[in-house]
Amino acid sequence: QVQLVESGGGLVQAGGSLRLSCVFRGRSFSSNAMGWFRQAPEKQRELVAAISSGGSTHYKDAVKGRFTISRDNAKNTVYLQMNDLKPDDTAVYYCGTSGTVNLVSHAIRYWGQGTQVTVSS
Repeated sequence: QVQLVESGGGLVQAGGSLRLSCVFRGRSFSSNAMGWFRQAPEKQRELVAAISSGGSTHYKDAVKGRFTISRDNAKNTVYLQMNDLKPDDTAVYYCGTSGTVNLVSHAIRYWGQGTQVTVSS
């Protein structure tokens, strides 16, 4: 069984930064790809960034150059550094894993509880 616990959300002005953390509680974190997703009100949940077990990364076009996903296998933690935040980034952010070495975004097995990010203009 895997439990994911996010933290780091909050209220920030446009242009500001936040760093989200997601702690993976379970076995074999290093073998699992991880993803950060977000869901704005009345919108579908979307993949923002993903990192494979080997460290390869993928980003949604809208966040390229502003967001960075990283992982620390010694701490069983995945991070999302968000810079130059915009009001359109406002959403609940979730981490998730498909339990595979490369993320399968439509087959997430485990989700965190979510953390709210609000960007004011």
